[in-house]
Amino acid sequence: MALLDTPICDFGAPAPDFSLKTPNGQTITRDEAMGEKGLLIAFVCNHCPYVKAIAGRLAEDAKALKALGVNTVAIMSNDYHSYPADAPDRMIAFADQYGWDFPYLVDEDQSVARAYGAVCTPDFFGYNADAGLQYRGRMDDAVMGDPTGRVPELLQAMTLVAQTGQGPETQTPSMGCSIKWR
Repeated sequence: MALLDTPICDFGAPAPDFSLKTPNGQTITRDEAMGEKGLLIAFVCNHCPYVKAIAGRLAEDAKALKALGVNTVAIMSNDYHSYPADAPDRMIAFADQYGWDFPYLVDEDQSVARAYGAVCTPDFFGYNADAGLQYRGRMDDAVMGDPTGRVPELLQAMTLVAQTGQGPETQTPSMGCSIKWR
């Protein structure tokens, strides 16, 4: 497991378009996923311990953000042929286990992760209603497995985006396992 940090937020960068399928075959586009006030995109996978540590909180935060008009999608871009724990048939059980009520999409050819510049899992990209990047960071500043010091950075940032269209100037880079490229 290689721990990686992500680049800082490139404020206003447009959200690349995508058209991806759920493990059940339903196609979701970026425009369909967009909420009235924005979109949170989480690059995740099933086997990463950093994703497992935040998966339940992601479900809670996504529900809170949906009430504010910000939708959420999760995208799995790992090479699941080399990492079978991330295979589409296992994505359904993973999402159910953590109560995800947002689409969990398969980036089969990894082109969406490349277009966004995703680096690790989890890697969060928060967009405003105009599909301009306003947040690129981690969920919170808690140490994995120690939620006692949790500062809900992602939820606060995306709440600000929903209210003002702008993300916070100070952001903590995402941190996690590298995306498993083919």
